[in-house]
Parts: sequence; C-alpha cells; structure tokens
Amino acid sequence: MFDNIEFLNKELFWLLLLLPIAVVWYVLKHSQQTAELKMSSIKGFKGSSTFWSKFKHLLFALRLIALALLITALARPRTVDVYTKTKTTRGIDIVMAIDVSASMLAKDLRPNRLEALKEVAADFIDGRPNDRIGLVEYAGEAYTKTPITSDKSIVQRSLRDIKYNTIIEGGTAIGMGLGTSVNRLKDSRAKSKVIILLTDGVNTTGAVDPKTASVLALEYGIKVYAIGLGTNGMALSPVAINPNGSFRYGRQQVEIDEPLLKEIAEVTGGKYFRATNNKKLAEIYKEINKLEKTEVEEKKYYNYEEKYRPLVLFAGLLLLIELLLRNTIFRSFV
Repeated sequence: MFDNIEFLNKELFWLLLLLPIAVVWYVLKHSQQTAELKMSSIKGFKGSSTFWSKFKHLLFALRLIALALLITALARPRTVDVYTKTKTTRGIDIVMAIDVSASMLAKDLRPNRLEALKEVAADFIDGRPNDRIGLVEYAGEAYTKTPITSDKSIVQRSLRDIKYNTIIEGGTAIGMGLGTSVNRLKDSRAKSKVIILLTDGVNTTGAVDPKTASVLALEYGIKVYAIGLGTNGMALSPVAINPNGSFRYGRQQVEIDEPLLKEIAEVTGGKYFRATNNKKLAEIYKEINKLEKTEVEEKKYYNYEEKYRPLVLFAGLLLLIELLLRNTIFRSFV
C-alpha cells in the first residue's frame, strides 16, 4: 500500500508534536469546561446513565484525527514511478582474431588452449551488449568467420563452431590474421575500433608482414590488444597424427613471439598480455573489458501522483461529523 510513496515536505511532520500537547491541554481544561453542582447526596440520581457525557470525548478525538490527516496532507505524500531509457551514444566495434593452428590444441590450458579461449571469449561477448563484434580465424591463412554485427546470438554460434580443421593451410600467419581484421574495421564509423589478436606461436607464414599490418591498423585508428597464449616452459602439444586421424601428443617448448606482439600493441596504442593459464586468460579479457568502455546515455523519467487529496477530504469529513454532532446530539453536553 505504501510502496513508492515519498513525502515532499517531511519537515512538516514536526507539527504532529502538537497532538500530544493538545491532549494534555484537553485533559487539564476538561474539568473547567464542565459545569459543577454540589449536592449533599446523589442518592436520588442513582442509576442514571452518564453514557452521552462520556461519549462526548469522541468529538475531540475526531478533531485530533482530522488535524493529523491535514498535517500528513501538507507533507505532500505522492507515489513515484521511474522509467529508465538507456541509449548507446557511441559504440565500439571489436574484431576477435583467433589462432586456430594445431598448436592451439595444446593441453597446458584446460581442456586445451582453443576451448579455454572460446569459453572466456563467450563471456566477454555477453558482457558487451552495446557493441558490434566480429570473428576472424587464422592459421596459415585467414578468413572472416563473422563480420562485425550487433546480433550476439550469431557471434556466439560462430564462436562455438570454431575448431581446428585441415581446410585452412597450416602454420601461423599473424600478419594475415591482423590484416584481415583491419579490413573488417577500416570502414567502421564507431567511436572506437578494437582488435583482440590472440596467438600461441610465432609468425611462420603469410603474405602480409605483421608489422605492416600494425601500421595499417594505426592509419585506420584501430587499437590492437595482443594476447600470447601458453604456459612458460614445456606444454603437452600435438606432434603427429595417428593412422585413425587423432593427434599424438608430446611435450614441446612453448614459443611465443612476445617482442612482435608487444610491438604491434605499442604501435597501435593497445596493450600486450600473456595468458599462462585459464584464470589469467579470464583476467585479461576482464581487463580489456574495463579498458574499452562504451558510453551509454541513461535517461530517467519520473511520474508523480499526488496522494494528499483523499487525506484532505477525509479530514474535512471528520470535521463535518464533529460539527454536526456538536450541534445536535451533544449540544446539551458540550
């Protein structure tokens, strides 16, 4: 009943202190307001009713209640309905360039590097409801998995479909992956354009030099956050293919071209990160999420409905009842 009710003039509730003062005054003055007749004996009046003389205190109670209602009305009770409208004023376009070479199946992250990345990237996408996101796959060559779009269901579906395959040429073409991502963003009119470049190796192939691709990114105002994925030291990685088509695993040294990734990030105004385990990878994406904030305009609309009118009407009704009783039934007693 009292949900969302506020009082505009709360300080007027101090006037309620007048009510106990009025009660004290009424008690002290009541004896002076009633005529007295001294008699040696009231035996002759025994059994006479004093109901109406006692019930006359109702008049004072009605006046007090009316006064309390009027004070409450003066405090301006009202309900408040708040309607919030959120509008993205300046969004961010993001392309996630994902290495899908065979080394991404290494098991130094659980269950492997690629699956660990997909899990963290899915949470990242869910956390960017106001931005457009696209996906690029690369190994020895690169192609666009999903153009930048605001439809997160499409991006999530495409992300789940990413897996190692023999269709893409083997190797790690970092320059190709970065160049394809730049091509996706170069015509974007977004406030901020970002590439999240993830790899677990060294640039070994490709027609585009990674440094050239980073210069292109700079020219188009695109920031690159580079992530090197892999533990320090040895990792259980694919070393051969069994006759049944499954991978044979062996321990191999993890090699990531960190100087190159740092240079790409520095040239474009981004940042380089190293993810050595699942927890660190999740923390990196959370940090990138904080670094790239979308400006959101929030408007609040307030709808006020005044509630003092019923209080005033009820107080007026009580005063009218008191006036009628005082001048009719209680006229000879008050």
